[in-house]
Amino acid sequence: MPNTGTPLFGLEIKRQPPDLIQRRRFSLRGIMDFNGSGGGNELHNNQFYPSEESKPLLGEMSAQQQQPPPEGNNNHKAGPCSKRSLLHSSSGMRYKLLQEGDIQVCVVKYPRTFLSKLLTSKFLRRWEPHHLTLTDSSLVSATPTGYMEAPLSYSTIEDLQLLSWDNAPKYCVQLSFPGGTVLLQAANSYLRDQWFHSLQWKKKIYKYRKVLNNPSRWDVVLKEIRALVDMALTSPLQDESIHQAPLHIISTLLAENTNLSAQDHENIIVAIAPLLENNHPPPDLCEFFCKHCRERPRSMVVIEVFTPVVQRILKHNMDFGKCPRLRLFTQEYILALNELNAGMEVVKKFIHSMHGPTGQCPHPRVLPNLVAVCLAAIYSCYEEFINSRDNSPSLKEIRNGCQQQSERKPPMPLRLLRPEPPTPPPTTTLSPPPALPLSPPPSIVNSSEILVELERNNNTTNTLRKAPAEGDSEPNLIDCLLVSPALNALSIQLPAHADRVLGCFALILKMLSDYDDWRPALASLLQPIPFPKEELKYVIQRFAEDPRQEVHSCLLSVRSGKDGWFQLYSPGGVACDDDGELFASMVHILMGSCYKTKKFLLSLAENKLGPCMLLALRGNQTMVEILCLMLEYNIIENKDTQLQIISTLESTQVGLRMYEQLCDRQRELKELQRKGGPTRLTLPSKSTDADLARLLSSGSFGNLENLSLAFTNVTSACAEQLIKLPSLKQLNLWSTQFGDAGLRLLSEHLACLQVLNLCETPVTDAGLLSLSSMKSLCSLNMNSTKLTADTYEDLKAKLPNLKEVDVRYTEAW
Repeated sequence: MPNTGTPLFGLEIKRQPPDLIQRRRFSLRGIMDFNGSGGGNELHNNQFYPSEESKPLLGEMSAQQQQPPPEGNNNHKAGPCSKRSLLHSSSGMRYKLLQEGDIQVCVVKYPRTFLSKLLTSKFLRRWEPHHLTLTDSSLVSATPTGYMEAPLSYSTIEDLQLLSWDNAPKYCVQLSFPGGTVLLQAANSYLRDQWFHSLQWKKKIYKYRKVLNNPSRWDVVLKEIRALVDMALTSPLQDESIHQAPLHIISTLLAENTNLSAQDHENIIVAIAPLLENNHPPPDLCEFFCKHCRERPRSMVVIEVFTPVVQRILKHNMDFGKCPRLRLFTQEYILALNELNAGMEVVKKFIHSMHGPTGQCPHPRVLPNLVAVCLAAIYSCYEEFINSRDNSPSLKEIRNGCQQQSERKPPMPLRLLRPEPPTPPPTTTLSPPPALPLSPPPSIVNSSEILVELERNNNTTNTLRKAPAEGDSEPNLIDCLLVSPALNALSIQLPAHADRVLGCFALILKMLSDYDDWRPALASLLQPIPFPKEELKYVIQRFAEDPRQEVHSCLLSVRSGKDGWFQLYSPGGVACDDDGELFASMVHILMGSCYKTKKFLLSLAENKLGPCMLLALRGNQTMVEILCLMLEYNIIENKDTQLQIISTLESTQVGLRMYEQLCDRQRELKELQRKGGPTRLTLPSKSTDADLARLLSSGSFGNLENLSLAFTNVTSACAEQLIKLPSLKQLNLWSTQFGDAGLRLLSEHLACLQVLNLCETPVTDAGLLSLSSMKSLCSLNMNSTKLTADTYEDLKAKLPNLKEVDVRYTEAW
């Protein structure tokens, strides 16, 4: 055959340079080679049966060639180029991996030397329709009859080709096996190519699975792994399983061969790194990565390979519960970073890289995933102790699916306590008794290893029992981690490694709280588990200092009967170790926001009056203000308690000064509420809060029933003056800056208000919902506000006397 191109059966053939041909490789081990020196018959056969690696595929041609050819012209010509360049070309087609489909099947049981004559003849054998399924090991028909009576194993397929020359059946894929040939005919060229690539993928994956199932030499295995990764990266198929299947094969290989050297570990990790750029590692591979992080935390693989993998997990993972080993891998990766020379500085840079350089993190899943990793790591520090007191399976057993049924006794909360300090000798120092008695201190009994307190739900008695270190009661997680206040040494001695883990992830929580955009979500995610670390107290302090309501509102309990950070850090609370300083700062920020209401003061009077009086006695200005407000709003009804509060206020200079100011305000209030004065009052436009306060302090307004502040510059601050008007029935706030905080205050003090005009004010659903307590309202104007339909329906249901409502230019209109 000449060296130049020779037309043969309408197909032009060009000999390729030997050096280019030598570089061609075929599937797995290079079963065949075009070396340019073969005889004419070999070359002749290769023109009719081009190999799946060397033949230009339809899906790899240009956009013009990808279109179905016109009727009667099936010539597909393409110049020689490498497979990788074809598959990665901008014009390459992409296909979804087929798992099953309908196709026409014909089986020709003749030697391959006669196949060309059969294919070009007009009298081809009959075709059978089949619904074929591509399993992991074979091609199976849903109706096992005729040609597909028995499954066609991928191991028996010798060659896989497209038929695209003249007079060949249209849209056919040829599967050669020892006894003949199977022809699969699709409905169009796209489906044909999809079947071809899917069968090719299944066949290769099946061969790789067999080759890597019984490895002999690890240098050969490493080459096969690289070839497998290269095949997955260059495949024209687009499907999640295209990258996941090689990862599962490699993870199974690693799980069955645990005696690899450290260098083998690193070589395999580097080889599969390209597959991990856009895919989560499977569970077994996560275990392998965790082991590498624990054994070689200073390896460069941790920084160069694991970093993008962990970043992708934190950005895109939606639920660690479905794959807890992803969380364990992230945890071990962070601990490996902490083992580097720079330690927490490296961890800090990693956290900053996850947040990004801007003020707003672009990835909403990063924070929840980081918090989940931190809390799970913190819990693992106490896992050994908790499991020693609990007959439930450990976290490791649950993760591995080994949870066993066991008889459980009724849960009995268990609280860890610090050692009881020595009882000081009695002294004669007098201190004012608390207005509301504090709960008695918990009784402590010594056990063989720890100090425990068993608490019954019965509020009348506390039954004390000696709890051995391996008791079988089931402790609650939160109660297990609660610690008593104002003492130094814990009765739980954590191992050195667990203490390092605890310190690392507590510092991460501290870092997270320093980002303003993350703080609201972090406040809602963190559950009140006050483990004994100063870093957590710093986090709560950041919550208390944040002026945003969605942040500091999380300090309160989320539901009745469950303590929040506010209760836990109050004097006498289980986490208070600073004489109530953090508690006072919490009260200060809450009082400075919309929580300056009767409801908040009532909760303090019912639950925390004793701590408030104690801190006021020590000169805390916030607590002094709280006690004054309780007296001003008549929160305390008991006369003896009122006198005790007054005595507490008079015990300090700041308290005495604020109490005198309260008395002056009360005298002014009595003068203001004295009968007399106008019944209707309208402030001039552009009036301010100060103008209103100055006007109301000038005389008696006990008869004032109608007040118009329309088109003035008053804000929610004027609500402090409005609630002093006992006879007010009609209030006009049209086109003012009166907001939600003012509405909340009005709703608690002006129960007789009948007409309220909020037209063109900045109120929202948060403030409008508080109006549901004003049962006397009969006319309400919410025109041009941020009212929603749901809030409007709620107000109509809760305000039975409401007759006139204006909701124009709102969502509820």
